[in-house]
Amino acid sequence: MSKLIPTPGQTVGPFYGYALPFNKDNELLAPGSAGSIRLQGTVYDGAGEAIPDAILEIWQPDADGNVVQRTGSLVRDGYSFTGWGRAAVGNTGVYTFTTVNPGPTSPVPGKPGAAPFISVAVFARGLMNRLFTRIYLPENEEALAADPLLSSLDPERRQTLIARRDADGGLTWDLRLQGGNETVFLDFEGASR
Repeated sequence: MSKLIPTPGQTVGPFYGYALPFNKDNELLAPGSAGSIRLQGTVYDGAGEAIPDAILEIWQPDADGNVVQRTGSLVRDGYSFTGWGRAAVGNTGVYTFTTVNPGPTSPVPGKPGAAPFISVAVFARGLMNRLFTRIYLPENEEALAADPLLSSLDPERRQTLIARRDADGGLTWDLRLQGGNETVFLDFEGASR
């Protein structure tokens, strides 16, 4: 029996405005809702220039660490936390989401909670395949130090995955696709072998 070879990737995009966006796609819950925060940042290329046409998707648990398992995450009803969102980057490379601080998804009995994070997929011109990464909350240094992914990285690289807390309680996290201070990206390809 012959083994099937995956079809090679193609450059993602261009993204067509009539087919991709949907109403309130970057709002995992309504702005101003109890516990809502703004997650924002800028996407940069290898030369340090802002990328004006990338798309980010995020998935995350709610503030209690519960992963949404209901259908209908595309339906933005104004009060339900959906756990998923998509944001197109603006002309200045800036993206924004309205979300909540994620809770830890796998606390171990008798030990501090796991480091909460937001999963991110990046689509941009010039990429043959989407990229995967994470955004960690800056608090709870003990949980960050114990996180399997973060503890496997050099301290400088680890910092590319940790957001900054803004004065208003929101988060800022910049994404660098290449070059100095490049964001750590995850490779899931070998996980199934």
